[in-house]
Formats: sequence, structure tokens, C-alpha cells
Amino acid sequence: MSMAGARQADITEPSLSDGRSRSLRIALLGYRSNPFSGGQGIYIAALARALTDAGHQVDVISGPPYPVLDSDIPLIRIPSLDLYAVDNHVTALRLAHFRSATDLCEYFSMLTGGFPEPWTFGRRVLPWLLRHGRHYDIIHDNQSLCYGLLGLKRHGFPLVATIHHPIQRDRDIALAHATDWQHRLLIRRWHSFLGMQTRVVRRLGHLVTVSEASRTDIADAFGIPAERIDVIHNGIDCDHFRPLPERTREPDLLLTVASADQPLKGLGYLLDALHGLREDHPALRLLVIGRPKEDGATLRQIQRLGLTDRVEFRHGISRDELVDCYARATLAVVPSLYEGFGLPAGEAMACGVPVVSSSGGALAEVVGDAGLLVPPGDAHALAAAIASLLNDPERRLGLAARGRNRVLQQFSWPVAARRFGDYYADMLKGRS
Repeated sequence: MSMAGARQADITEPSLSDGRSRSLRIALLGYRSNPFSGGQGIYIAALARALTDAGHQVDVISGPPYPVLDSDIPLIRIPSLDLYAVDNHVTALRLAHFRSATDLCEYFSMLTGGFPEPWTFGRRVLPWLLRHGRHYDIIHDNQSLCYGLLGLKRHGFPLVATIHHPIQRDRDIALAHATDWQHRLLIRRWHSFLGMQTRVVRRLGHLVTVSEASRTDIADAFGIPAERIDVIHNGIDCDHFRPLPERTREPDLLLTVASADQPLKGLGYLLDALHGLREDHPALRLLVIGRPKEDGATLRQIQRLGLTDRVEFRHGISRDELVDCYARATLAVVPSLYEGFGLPAGEAMACGVPVVSSSGGALAEVVGDAGLLVPPGDAHALAAAIASLLNDPERRLGLAARGRNRVLQQFSWPVAARRFGDYYADMLKGRS
């Protein structure tokens, strides 16, 4: 057994003696679940794996882009128009689409700047489950929060929904960075699905989120008591995300994982910090795991700050390649203004990379005392924290070891799967 595996075995929670956990038939729902679409796609694949390893029978039911699952985990595809995948969604309408009110709504909603996928997924998955899903013990939704869930509830399906964080935060930050009234109008139009999600959340009986910070923010955003929401932390795959001692770290290399043109991810503040560090650290470079828009604000800022030769972007890489990038980096930086959990921080810590992070959302909860925390949106504080670690190799080593140990002890998919198994069992017995 590897060291990571041995440590995970040491921290596994003891079996519960009241017999709550048993093998269940579980359907995990995701309206879009490709791992390159964001953390939700990573979550659904990892949770499916962990629940399967815990002895449950798991089917993933997803709209496109579809998740990447292990071969022993069934994937049930719920097709959509998948308009983000076509070259020109304006010309994507076909005669066959006129036979479906859902297809037409999806097309015209996106044509007018909306994001209809959560709603249309619910329209499609509800009849499928009514025909084929009566054998499931649990239906677990991954933040579609669609009207279809209320239909499932009316038909007696045992139902729980994970809310990673309130998308209202994304909307509000995007509005704060909008350049004019037209941009603000488009942002509000795209986020119009939040009205549906608010109405659905208020009527669901079982809600789970991934951090205490998210619980507080979700309760506030949706206008519900925090006591209605349970917390089951995300897990980190500590066998895969691990140190690579055979890989030599490259000096003066920062790494960040960020959706480059989303203001919420705070990359602009990291670029400002990098600009401020140039004089004292002339060899400093930044590797961004993400893809900027060709005409987006990120590339314009890089050019304006004279950082073209200091910043490299990579996207669409495998997990093995990501772990290798972490092994090369001197520091990992998480500049997000808000995170419902903060997988990039946890994965960097699991890889034994010292972390500088903002304290936005749940990041302080994940990083704890195993990294340096700075206020979100403060480029000067970010630069000072980065400089302090660049100048202190011994402290970097100490934080790297502490970070790995923290993840091993507190964040684990086997532990999350056991907690979910017990939560599901309590649902079925009417005890939660």
C-alpha cells in the first residue's frame, strides 16, 4: 500500500454500529458533467466512484457534455441540443426540433442570452425517471435545482440535492465588473434560471452542501434557515493527487487553476500581484491551468501589464498532467474571490505544494493553517504573501507537509461516501 493509501486507512471513520449504512441504488443527476466544464463535473465523477467503492449501485444520469466515468459506473445520457458545443448556435435549429417544445425553448432561450440547460434537463429527466427509475432508492441531484425535481418529489421519489455554492454570488460579482448597462442586462438574462432554483430549493426537503461557509451563504441567498442544509465536505483523491518527489521543482514558478475570464476566480488580482513582484523577482513566471478568451479581459490585462512572456496557459489536460504541473511549481496560488469549497486549494495541498490563497468563501475552511491566507481581491496582500514564501524555502517545505497532512486527515472521498451513505439511510428511515 502507498503512503497515501496507508494514511487514508488510518483516518477512515469507524463503522457505525446502528446499521444505518447498507447497499443502495443511487441515481446521480447532473445537467452538464464534463470535468472540463468545472468543478461540478469533477464532483459527480468522484462521488460516483466513492459511492461505488463503498458498495452502492450508482448510475450517473447526465446531460451533455457528459462526464468521464470509470468503466464500471453506468452513464445514462439525457441528450440536449448542447448548443455550447456547436460552431454557431444561431444556425443550429433543425426541423426536427419543432417537434419538441423543450428543444424550441432551449434554442430560443440561448438565442436571447439565457442559460436554459438546468430547466430543460429537468423537463427531460423527469419523464425518463418516471418510466425507468422506480427502482432507485435515492435520487441525488448535483445543483440542477430544476422544476423536474419538484415533479419527482410529487411522485414520491426520495430526493436530495447538493448545492455547491449560491450562483447568486457569481452573478453579483459579474455585475460588479460589468462595463455598461448592456453587459449588466446580459448578465441578468443569463442568470435568470436563479428564479427557478430559488423556488425549487425552498420546497426541497433534503439539501446538502460542501462547506460551512457555503451553508451560511446558501441560506442567505435562497432565504431559508441554515439548519435545513447539511454539510458533507468534498473529498480529495489523495492517491492520485500526491507529491512526486522524483520531479524537480522549477524555481520561481507559480501555478493557478482558474477559469481565466470569470471575475469570480480573481485571476486579474494575481496578474496585478505578478506585475508588482517583477522587480524583486525578475524570473518569476505564472502557469495558468485554464483557457482565456481570445478577445477577453485577461489577455488584454496581460498585454497592458507587459506580462506576455511571464504567463503561460494550458487547458484540457489530464489529471496526471495536472499533478505533474503541481510537482513542478514552487507555489500554488488560489486568488478566487469566492469558492464554495475550493478544490484547487485542496488538490494543491494534497500534492504537497505550498499554497497562497484568498480567504474567499470556504477557502479559509479548506486551507486552515496549512497555507497563507489573504483577503479576497487584495493584489498587494497577495504579492506580499507570495514574496514571503519565495524568500523562505524552509517555510515552504513546512507548509507543503502540513497541507498534505491536513487533506489526508480531514478531506477524503471514502469518508464523504460513508457520510452520504448514512445520510441517505437516515432519509429513507425519516430520521433526518
